[in-house]
Amino acid sequence: MSMINYASREINCKLVYYGTGLGGKTTNLEYIYSRVNPETKGKMISLATETERTLFFDFLPVDLGEIRGFKTRFHLYTVPGQVYYNASRRLILKGVDGLIFVADSQATRAEANIEAMHNLQENLETYGYDLQRIPFAIQYNKRDMPNILTAEDLRSQINPMGVPDFEAIAIEGKGVFETLSTVSKLVVKNLS
Repeated sequence: MSMINYASREINCKLVYYGTGLGGKTTNLEYIYSRVNPETKGKMISLATETERTLFFDFLPVDLGEIRGFKTRFHLYTVPGQVYYNASRRLILKGVDGLIFVADSQATRAEANIEAMHNLQENLETYGYDLQRIPFAIQYNKRDMPNILTAEDLRSQINPMGVPDFEAIAIEGKGVFETLSTVSKLVVKNLS
């Protein structure tokens, strides 16, 4: 899970954004990256093939404080949205410290959300990870779109465990930092 860098006195934690294709995972990372202090973040890296893309960047939030004299650096990743790239999705989950599931609120995407959630659980099981033990939140994105499901309907479909969840419009930044902050604090609490 988290890696300790004694030379820089940092604990490196991996947060993964998981969900359906075109659900808003990349939009979340791009919004966060655009708002994080340039002095505390690394470069955004896009690992792209012809048909899939994974984004990554790291940053050092100053508001979370230190753990036993170590700063906490977060590495944020997205997974490819298409289940076709399941091997990539599974590989990105290796060593995960926290998860954010980005659900598409549009009614036409309900089945895709359910499939992506099942896929997440299956991929975590390959590493022996238990979703109930990993800091985890769900974001109901695209709340500005027409023909969306209610938050209650989305909860009943993909959040039976009752993990923290947030309504969001990632393209506008609504709910983006609230979701990230919640999972980040849960990760830090696990480390303490």
